[in-house]
Amino acid sequence: MSDVTRLGVFKTYKLYVGGKFPRSESGRVYEVTDSKGKWLANAPLSSRKDARDAVVAARKAFGGWAGATAYNRGQILYRVAEMLEGRRDQFVREVAEAEGLSKSKAAVVVDAAIDRWVWYAGWTDKIAQVVGGANPVAGPYFNLSSPEPTGVVTVIAPQDSSFLGLVSVIAPVIATGNTAVVIASEKYPLPALSLGEVLATSDLPGGVVNILSGRASEMGPHLAAHQDVNAIDLTGATEGDLARDLEIAAADNLKRVLRPRTEDFAESPGTDRMTAFLETKTVWHPTGSLGASGSSY
Repeated sequence: MSDVTRLGVFKTYKLYVGGKFPRSESGRVYEVTDSKGKWLANAPLSSRKDARDAVVAARKAFGGWAGATAYNRGQILYRVAEMLEGRRDQFVREVAEAEGLSKSKAAVVVDAAIDRWVWYAGWTDKIAQVVGGANPVAGPYFNLSSPEPTGVVTVIAPQDSSFLGLVSVIAPVIATGNTAVVIASEKYPLPALSLGEVLATSDLPGGVVNILSGRASEMGPHLAAHQDVNAIDLTGATEGDLARDLEIAAADNLKRVLRPRTEDFAESPGTDRMTAFLETKTVWHPTGSLGASGSSY
């Protein structure tokens, strides 16, 4: 047996939609290479139909995810970090190949991404206290504001930060109860597609995160104009006038839009990515004052 040459088993990368792993309905793929042009894998080239399917899955999952307790969402995000820790070596290899980093530098990036999941897991049951609360009003009323998730969010992931940037734009969206349709980096999609495998085994309900690989310029316009998408993160829309065109399309149903900006994903994040996709619900309630004396119960 020692003289037999073993046939290598190449990894087949697939989309992650609705908790399942379909190939693109178009049957298309494209070659993914490393920083030196060496072939790494064939990634699915997602179509408009794949994007529509992802939105359907995200909408179906939204009610249950938004209705879950903040504490439960935090537990699930922490579970994602646990699973990433267990597959750390795989992600170090994929990030190193994708971004042309040494193994040691890729390890720093992956560790930061895992820590980022833990950071957002801790925020799930705290963000409401930061951005919500009681408002002073002139009258015998309680006036309370509380944040609620916007809905289905399309996320165009960073093009050059294949894993840390990816985590930095997905985690805050789902931490606050939204569901996501993610277009992975076109150049470096493999860490994103592998992340789908982790999410599928991390107690995250199917459809909360849907990951597509392919061209943002092809899928982006359809998702930006989609009437069942409530918000769009344009972080990775750096090609030509793509961000501008998508923002114009998003205006049709008044989507919330997070414009692209210069970011160092290695820096500690603030709360702005969470608050970008939150709505504020304000409730009035009588305090129970009785008559002109101002007595109350």
